[in-house]
Amino acid sequence: MDGLLSKIKAHFVIMQDMEDEHEIVKQITSGVSFRGANLWVLIFAIFIASLGLNVNSTAVIIGAMLISPLMGPIIGMGLAMGINDLELMRRAVKNFGVATLISVLTAMVYFLITPLGEAQSELLARTSPTIYDVLIATFGGAAGILALCTKGKGNVIPGVAIATALMPPLCTAGYGLATGHFLYFLGAFYLFFINTVFISLATYVGVRLMHFHRLEFKNQALAKKAQRVVAGIAIVTMIPATFMTIGIVRQSIFDNKVNSFVKVELSQPGTQVISSSVDEDSQVLSIVAVGKEISDSAKSAAKKRMAQYGLGKYTLNIIQGEGSDSILSLSNKLTQINNSRDDERKKLVAMSAEISELNSRLDSYTKYEMLTQEVFSEMKVLYPHVKTVSISRVAQSSRDTTAVKRFVAAIISLDDKARISSSEKIKLQDWLKARIKADSLVVVY
Repeated sequence: MDGLLSKIKAHFVIMQDMEDEHEIVKQITSGVSFRGANLWVLIFAIFIASLGLNVNSTAVIIGAMLISPLMGPIIGMGLAMGINDLELMRRAVKNFGVATLISVLTAMVYFLITPLGEAQSELLARTSPTIYDVLIATFGGAAGILALCTKGKGNVIPGVAIATALMPPLCTAGYGLATGHFLYFLGAFYLFFINTVFISLATYVGVRLMHFHRLEFKNQALAKKAQRVVAGIAIVTMIPATFMTIGIVRQSIFDNKVNSFVKVELSQPGTQVISSSVDEDSQVLSIVAVGKEISDSAKSAAKKRMAQYGLGKYTLNIIQGEGSDSILSLSNKLTQINNSRDDERKKLVAMSAEISELNSRLDSYTKYEMLTQEVFSEMKVLYPHVKTVSISRVAQSSRDTTAVKRFVAAIISLDDKARISSSEKIKLQDWLKARIKADSLVVVY
């Protein structure tokens, strides 16, 4: 038995696969800094992740997480806690703060300029963290530090980056700031904070379990205080997520009870339950069914068995038959209202056309007032003996006909001693008709 246990234990021993401790610390430390190319890669990754959230593309979001260098300072903080390196901790925290600020600002800029402003499902999924996110970050961080410390790293680190999803919450936080949805910002940033704390915590625990060489604190009281601070941050971070998870689990259990009750107690051939809703204030469970009517005996039997499904405190209200007719009647009324709105819209369109026509007519009457001054200025050059000009639109009625004749009339006065021949009058009239673009023109001297 002992031999079997020893063989099983040998499969789980990792020390023979360990890299040189000095090389591990050097590799993690080098990934802490955000300068030059590293910083630009982060900015580009943020833009890619924001685009993925904007167009609801999972593949694009995964690609952004693969190229993101955000894991560096987070694992660096965990290593610094594990080996008591205060200088590394200061560098890691500083670079982590810079990277976080730049990420949120970059995402905010993108969402301020993008024409697609609607929140998609991929974005909304990052606004409500739960205790499951704590577990994902913890196990992801554990896998990450283990991969960094062993020779066969494989593709573990990219997998950890995808599983813990550091980038999308920061992009969602930027969306919340850009659009004024501060609850989105708080929820997303809390999710990012959860990932950060528990990846670092898993790294810290992993470094301690693998017995990395630790720097000694000069003050042991300071060492104990640092440990208490780490534990306190972890606990405080978990509390809101735990309450959120409890609420989600309770709601899920209740929904399953309602669905089970409806499926078992109210299902029958020819009847379709189309919706169920619960009013917590009045404690009423409302079921809307169409098709074959549920009998009174079936309703009574279902009401008696509600307690078996944990729904004993609720009153059952089944809407069908007349209730369904009422729904149909309400639908018909809504249709009538929509039709009435269409009629009103058509009337508005007709009134708009009529107003447009009236404006056109008004313009046709008033435009000659503006033309008169222009025409007179030109006419003085061409016909110096013209003294005054008056141009207007005229409507003329006659006793010989009921039709109203409309034309443009031009009244021209000449200097007292001026004379104008018939050919000049014709020439003047033709010029004036072409100048004012009138179909019919009468000139009075």
